[in-house]
Amino acid sequence: MTNTQIIEETIAFVKETLKGAEGGHDWFHIQRVFKNTLLIAKDEKVDVLVVSLGALLHDIADAKFNGGDETVGPKMAYEFLTSLGVDKKIVDHVVKIIENISYKSSLDSKTLFTSKELQVVQDADRLDAIGAIGIARAFNYGGFKNRELYNPEIAPNLQMTKEEYKKSKAPSINHFYEKLLLLKDKMNTESGKKLAEKRHQFMLEYLEQFYKEWNGNA
Repeated sequence: MTNTQIIEETIAFVKETLKGAEGGHDWFHIQRVFKNTLLIAKDEKVDVLVVSLGALLHDIADAKFNGGDETVGPKMAYEFLTSLGVDKKIVDHVVKIIENISYKSSLDSKTLFTSKELQVVQDADRLDAIGAIGIARAFNYGGFKNRELYNPEIAPNLQMTKEEYKKSKAPSINHFYEKLLLLKDKMNTESGKKLAEKRHQFMLEYLEQFYKEWNGNA
């Protein structure tokens, strides 16, 4: 099976698996991350098949929608890629990317794995968490979880552990301070950093307008 065929089979698998998924973690999210990945990869020395498969399979079974179980996604990806006869080294690398890509993983000091491929896919995923799309996704997920938009009495927790992050039920606006506004400075690649700047600025402008409207000043 050629690399192109492997990617085509993976796209079909992901589309089918994520039918009916929450709007911020559906096929369209995967598609955007895949495109961002290929864009960033142009300026990096990486295995294009590894980053492509990592991007396509990174949210195949997000722990948020699987009772917090972080083993489901990597296991699904491993079994699927193995069934296609993909080289074991590539399969293992893709699985490591899925296990380590999430923001909450960066809160765990025990996280040891890193690779240029992980950095590229991670940047691509983080780009989709900020800017106009990031704002839409934050409120979509907040609505999905029936969370408050904003509550002035609930301050953001800026020193969260991985476990606290996983269990958080804070208002959606808090998520900007607890994650989204921090991502610009957590980008791994030069391309990722440049692309993040504009999206970060848009979020700051959005928040400024949000508070004006909240307080009846706009």
